[in-house]
Amino acid sequence: QVQLVESGGGLVQAGGSLRLSCAASGRTFSSYAVGWFRQAPGKEREFITAISWSGTSTHYADSVKGRFTISRDIARNTVYLQMNSLKPEDTAVYYCAAGGRLYYDSDYIRAVAYDYWGQGTQVTVSS
Repeated sequence: QVQLVESGGGLVQAGGSLRLSCAASGRTFSSYAVGWFRQAPGKEREFITAISWSGTSTHYADSVKGRFTISRDIARNTVYLQMNSLKPEDTAVYYCAAGGRLYYDSDYIRAVAYDYWGQGTQVTVSS
């Protein structure tokens, strides 16, 4: 079992930055890939970025490429999402998720490929 807790959300002005954290408990977390998704009101959950279990492979949605960076600290059992140049359209609840069966690049963008989810953290970007 893996438990995930997101933190770091809040209110920021457009152009600002936030760093989200996804802290995990569970001995096997280091063997899981981790993804970040977001969901805005009235919209479907959207893939943002993911990192492989080893940290050597990352994936980004076009909408955040060049602005967001995912990283993981295996010793701290934590995955980070650094968000720069934030835009009002980035406003959403952000979720991290962990999956142990992501074998292909196409798996990382699929929410159903992840086994464990956090409760989410709200990010609001004002214009």
